Amino acid sequence: MSLAIIDSGGANIASLRFALDRLGAASLLTQDPAIIRSAPRVILPGVGAFGDAMSEITRRDLANPIRDFIASDRPFLGICLGLQLLFERSFENGEHDGLGILKGDVVRFEIPQNYKVPHMGWNTVSKKQQSPLLKTVDDGTHFYFVHSFYVRPSEPSVVALECEYGTSFCAMVQQRNLYATQFHPEKSQSDGLKLLKQFDGLI
Repeated sequence: MSLAIIDSGGANIASLRFALDRLGAASLLTQDPAIIRSAPRVILPGVGAFGDAMSEITRRDLANPIRDFIASDRPFLGICLGLQLLFERSFENGEHDGLGILKGDVVRFEIPQNYKVPHMGWNTVSKKQQSPLLKTVDDGTHFYFVHSFYVRPSEPSVVALECEYGTSFCAMVQQRNLYATQFHPEKSQSDGLKLLKQFDGLI
């Protein structure tokens, strides 16, 4: 097994697995805490509502295995909602506690009316720090986004990529072995596949 994909009850798992298969990366979809804790690499994907996802993570006893894995310094990648869940709280449909691994909130876009919410489609990113995952990513690289909420980190040092959509927002974070993107690399064609390949190659 090259990596474990956490099954937290969200949608869109199939496209991620297909992308990994194209790269020749062996993956296992799992909700087994023991497998998550022992995997060489872990991905937490997600599409859906923050509160529902956290309820499923709690119900499946996955919160501590996720925290334990990240504390082990092995490579971890969050995607879309999988990024947002790493933060302390979200204000989507009320207020909900997250995993609290990163400090900050998840907030809804408050942008000019000529910008549609959700933010859906291709957009460019700009680098804020170097990252092993971003060796093939330049300023202006396009990635595919689908989201109405975005993360607002308390510590600017974790921001690896930013994006502009009516406002500047965090498109990727990095903290040691933890990486997480607001965009969907599995839907971002060749540039997204390159990012996933870099992640699968991390030791």
